[in-house]
Formats: sequence, structure tokens, C-alpha cells
Amino acid sequence: MKETPVAPTHRGDLRPLVAEGVSPWLDGFHRGLFGPDRPARLTEPAGLRGATSNPALLAARLADEPSYAQQLARLAEHGVSVEGAVWAISVQDLRMAADELLPVFRATQGYDGLVSADMDPRMAHNPAAATAEAIELVRAVDRPNLLVKIPATPEGLTALRDCVALGIGVHATGVFSVQRYREVVDAWFGGLERALRAGRTVSRIASVASLPVGPVDREIDRRLTAIGTGPALELRGTGAVATARLLYQVYEEQLGSARWRALRAHGARPQRLLWSTAELADTAAARSWYVEGLVSWGTVHAMTRPLLDEAARALRLRGDTLMGQHEAALTVHDRLGRLGIPYRAVVRRLESENITGLVDSWMRLHAAMEARLGGKAGAPRDGR
Repeated sequence: MKETPVAPTHRGDLRPLVAEGVSPWLDGFHRGLFGPDRPARLTEPAGLRGATSNPALLAARLADEPSYAQQLARLAEHGVSVEGAVWAISVQDLRMAADELLPVFRATQGYDGLVSADMDPRMAHNPAAATAEAIELVRAVDRPNLLVKIPATPEGLTALRDCVALGIGVHATGVFSVQRYREVVDAWFGGLERALRAGRTVSRIASVASLPVGPVDREIDRRLTAIGTGPALELRGTGAVATARLLYQVYEEQLGSARWRALRAHGARPQRLLWSTAELADTAAARSWYVEGLVSWGTVHAMTRPLLDEAARALRLRGDTLMGQHEAALTVHDRLGRLGIPYRAVVRRLESENITGLVDSWMRLHAAMEARLGGKAGAPRDGR
């Protein structure tokens, strides 16, 4: 039976999405959003439950955001290196974001109110270096609601497991396939088991694993458009939602496993799936297709500020869109394969491009910082 969409929400209200079990997060923040005197605060619109950092957005805001001026002037005066300045600015931003979301963190007993922090993506294939930076970042920010981002490369899985074992919350990024998601869950479970053996309180360790939906559909749609037949063109825009449904099926399976039940008995919380829509420019279409089409209990959706505002203004929910959709999702992937687009090949390209894109954004942030320091940066000190 076809479900009737509910009426649009009031402007600035995401709470109906929260009522469906979805935690809306802001993808990308800057210092101009912090503080009660700001016209557009970090914690708006109503119902916002978390935030992730975004180096590309920070790079764009460094040039003209006045709230960075004083700290940047001090860093330049002391000859701090570009890497050191990026670290100092980022740590301060993360502290402020975590403080803004701390009431949500406390009200939900640590389930929400989380802030996810980027680390140097050049360490994506170096688990020891990634773990060491995660330890240093957690100590520097010194807030209980911080997660560190770790790309879900094979080496990143080792870093994920090691960080969780140390009690560090982790955001596994760039999870494009069921196979990789199973590996992420296995690393999450393994880290929790090691944390338990070390006597840590596992109920305090949070984690999310994210599927960037924009790149999935962009890559698949590019191939479908090149084929150009009617059956191919009909499948455009279906790949990412199908993949999300397959991942959600695995999520449900893992929550029924004996391994998870043993961890849950010690207070562990599930690792939630996060959908990321940062790359999408058409906010109305993204809201309709992804925000309203990726709804199920225990998930997170990270959106840019324009998409959050669009969703808060005109959200029309039609109930759970992921649960029970496993067979339909398999059919989409099967049809893609019969058209000559095996999803494994799509995943290989996406995983490669993901790391390249992360490094490019990271380096653009450093270039923006160098420009803002006006040539007054010193040589790197202490590895920064």
C-alpha cells in the first residue's frame, strides 16, 4: 500500500527526521557558526544532532571569516608552520563545536552530540601513524564527544581496531561496498573486544561508518549515460540507495550476531551507518531523493548547511525506506551487472578516487593557510 507523505515540517525543524530514528548532522562547520550571538548557530536548525569537519569548507572560510583573524595573527607572529597552524585552528574549531553539541551529547547519554574530526589522509595506508595522530588529536581537543575520521582502507581497518581498543571513537569513511562494510564491522567488534580485555568502559566508545552517496551515483550514472539505452537510463540515480539498503541489511544481521550480543551485554553501542551528501549541489533534489529516501532507525545523515536548511524547510517523510528492501537492492545491482557495470569495478574506482580527493582537499587547506599567514610561517616543528 502506498504511503501518504506527511505535511512539510515548519521551517528550521529536523525533529520529524529524528523521530524516524535518523540523526541529522552538519557536514562542515567553521568558527563563524559558534556562539549565541551568531545569526546561524551550529546547533540550528532544530533537531541537529552532530557535526563533521570538512577541510574544503575550512579552506574556503579561512580567507574571509573574521573570527579566525586574531588566532591567525598570533600564529603568524610566532612563526608557526603551516601544518602547525592548520592543527591549531582545527583543534580550536573542534573544541568549540564539541562544546556547542555537549548538551545533546549529555541529553542522549553519548548516543548523539558527536563531532567527527578529519585527520591527515596521507596516513590512510599507515595504521601506526594514523593511530598516533588520533591519540594526539583526542588529547589536544580533550572533549568526550569527539570521533576521529579514518578512511576504510585495508590499513585503515587496522588503525580503526587499534583506536577503538584504546577507547577512541572512530568514524570510518569511504565505505562503498558490503564487503568493506563487513570488514569495518569486524574491526569495530575486534577493537571493542580488546577494549574490554583492557578494562575499558565500552559504552563510552562511539562509532559510525559512512557511505558517500553522491560519488556512488555520479560514477554509476556516468557509465549508464555512456551506454545510453533505455534500460540503462532508467537505472540512473538508483545505485547509491540500493547500496545503502544492502549495507543496512548487513547492519541488521550484525546486531543479531552472537558476537554483538556478547559485546552488548557489556554496554557496547551499535556502530551506526552514516549517509553523506556533501557533494550534491541541487538541494531540493538531494532532499527528495536521498534525505527522504534514506530513512531507517539507528542511522545518521550528514548534510551541508544548504541541504540541512532545505530538509528542515520542506521535508516530506514516507516512513522507513531501507528495512525490508534487500531484494529490491540486489535486483538493481544485478541489472547493473547485466548492463556491463559490475559494482566491484565501481567500488575499485571509488575507493581510489576517495583517497585522492581527501588528500587534495587536505593540501588545499594547507595552501589556504599558507596564503592567510602571508609568508610568515616558520619551518615545521615537532612533525607539524
